[in-house]
Amino acid sequence: MEIIVGLGNLGAQYEITRHNIGFLIIDELASKYKIPLEEKGYYSIYGRGKIAEEDVMLVKPMTYMNLSGKAVHSLVKNCCSSLKDLLIIHDDIDIPLGNIRKKRKGGDAGHKGIRSIIQYLESGTFSRLRIGVGRPEKGEDASDYLLEPISDKYLPIYTEIIKKSADEVTAIIKTKRKMEKETV
Repeated sequence: MEIIVGLGNLGAQYEITRHNIGFLIIDELASKYKIPLEEKGYYSIYGRGKIAEEDVMLVKPMTYMNLSGKAVHSLVKNCCSSLKDLLIIHDDIDIPLGNIRKKRKGGDAGHKGIRSIIQYLESGTFSRLRIGVGRPEKGEDASDYLLEPISDKYLPIYTEIIKKSADEVTAIIKTKRKMEKETV
């Protein structure tokens, strides 16, 4: 089973912010593939279903971003046979707005949610889908930029990014499935 975790923060004030792009992509996947996010456990809300004929678990940690590792560790410990089955989706201010990058392993690059996951798992060898949200204006605090509501001017851009990212998750699953079949 593929475990797909979107990072974000709890609360209505954070719902439509750059830092919640992971949650928004999980919501898009849940809607697209009719996977209800109604189950609770592992410090998360989640749903199980299928994407590209593969069993998946879509997850939104119910910890704050900086404590994401607590939820991911619980999921991995109870639901995941290998870190190869884990995909973390998160915002990245070092990537231009709208760009998406895949990464297989590495450090946290200053992202506190990823830092927490690495600390709890004692490993950085998990896949990530890094969503470019752009950099704040010169002199603007990065935290304020990430946590402010996305303005109406940028909502169409983020809507497209979310759809594009959900398509990328589907492509990742299809590619992985194809590669596994070819090695058997």
